[in-house]
Amino acid sequence: MNNNKRLTLACYTVNVSMAIVGNLSPLLFMTFRSLYDISYSLLGLLVLVNFVTQLTVDLIFSFFSHKFNIPRVVKITPLLTLIGLCVYAAAPLLFPSSIYVGLLIGTVIFSAASGFSEVLISPVIAAIPSDNPDHAMSLLHSIYAWGVVGVIVVGTVFLFGLGQESWQLFSLLLTIVPIVSLILFSHVEFPTLETPERVSGVVALMKNRGLWLCVVGIFLGGAAECTMAQWSSGYLERALNIPKIWGDIFGVALFSVMLGFGRTLYAKCGKNIERVLFLGAIGAALCYFVAAISNVAVVGLIACAMTGLCVSMLWPGSLIAVSDRFRAGGVFIYAMMASGGDLGAALGPQLVGVITDAVSQNSAASSLARNLGLSPDQLGMKIGMLVGMLFPFVAIFIYLRLIKNRKLYVKE
Repeated sequence: MNNNKRLTLACYTVNVSMAIVGNLSPLLFMTFRSLYDISYSLLGLLVLVNFVTQLTVDLIFSFFSHKFNIPRVVKITPLLTLIGLCVYAAAPLLFPSSIYVGLLIGTVIFSAASGFSEVLISPVIAAIPSDNPDHAMSLLHSIYAWGVVGVIVVGTVFLFGLGQESWQLFSLLLTIVPIVSLILFSHVEFPTLETPERVSGVVALMKNRGLWLCVVGIFLGGAAECTMAQWSSGYLERALNIPKIWGDIFGVALFSVMLGFGRTLYAKCGKNIERVLFLGAIGAALCYFVAAISNVAVVGLIACAMTGLCVSMLWPGSLIAVSDRFRAGGVFIYAMMASGGDLGAALGPQLVGVITDAVSQNSAASSLARNLGLSPDQLGMKIGMLVGMLFPFVAIFIYLRLIKNRKLYVKE
C-alpha cells in the first residue's frame, strides 16, 4: 500500500471514530438511566460537553493553526480517542461513588480528539493528490455516516443480546477503530498543509463576506442534520407511537443510511455543489414539514429517513464550496467551518428540545392538543419539528446567494 492510500485509509478510520464518540452517549442514555439513575439533564449534558469541547478546539485552531505541528496532532488524535473510550468504559471502576464523573472525563477526552479530527482530517484529504478532490471529500464524510449506522445497529443488537450491563464491553470493543488508525498513521508522510502564517492573515480572511456566507451555510446545514439525527428516534416514539427499538433502528439508523447514501452518491457522480446544496435545503425543509404534520407512522418514518438524504451534502458540500475558493486559508478555513457546523449541531437540537418542553408544559397548548386529539408531548414534538424546519428553510436563501454571488469568493 503506497503512502497516499495508507494516509487516506487512516483518515477514513478517524472519521469512523468520530461517528463512534458522537453517538455512543445518546445510544447509552437509557442504559445509564436504568443502571445508575443518572438524570436526563446530566445525560443531555454529556452531548453538550461533546459539542462544546469540539467547538473549543475548532476556535483554537481558527486563530492559532500556524502554531501547531499538524501531522503530529493528527497522529496523536486516535490515541486520545482510545484513552477517552477506555476511561469512559472504566468509569464504574475508576469512580465507583460517582460514575458520572468518569463518563464526563472520558467524554471530554474523546471529544477533544473528535474536535482535532473535524478540523484537520478534511484539509489532509483535500491536500492528498486526487483526480477528483470534491468526490474524495464527499466520500470522507460518507464514511462518517456509515460509521453512525454501524454504531447504532451493532450497539442496539449488542445490548439487546447481552443485556444493558454489557455496555462497558461494547465501549471497549469500539477501541479497535482508533487502534487501527494508530497503526495506519505510523510511518506515513503528510502532504503540505496551508495555514495563515500569523494572526493578521486570519483577520484578513475573516473580512471576506463570502467566507461568512459559507460559515452561516454550514451552521444551518449542521443544525438541519443534527436536529433530525438526534430527535428522529424520540419523535417516532413519542409523537407517532413507534416502539423505541424500532425508532432507534428505523429512525436514527435509517436516517444515517440515507445520509451515507447521499454522500456516497455525490462521491461517485456528483457535481455543481452549490446547486446540490440549494436543492438539498429545499428537500430537507419539505421533509421536516411532512414529519411535523403527519399523524401516520409510516409517512413520518419516511419523512425522517428522507431528511437524511436531503441534508447529506449540506455539511460536506459547504466544505467543498469553501475549499475551492479559499485555498490559501488552509487549516484556518476548515477550523472556521467546523466551528460553524458544531455550533449549529449544538444549538439546533437544543432549541427544538426547549420548544418541545415549553409547548408540552403550556396550558393553552394542552387545550389545543386535546382539541386535535393529541397529547401535550405529541403536540410539543410536532411544533419542535416545525421549528427544526426553519434551519433548512433559511439555508435555501443562503445557498441561493452562494449561487448568485460567486464574486464574493476569492481564489487564492
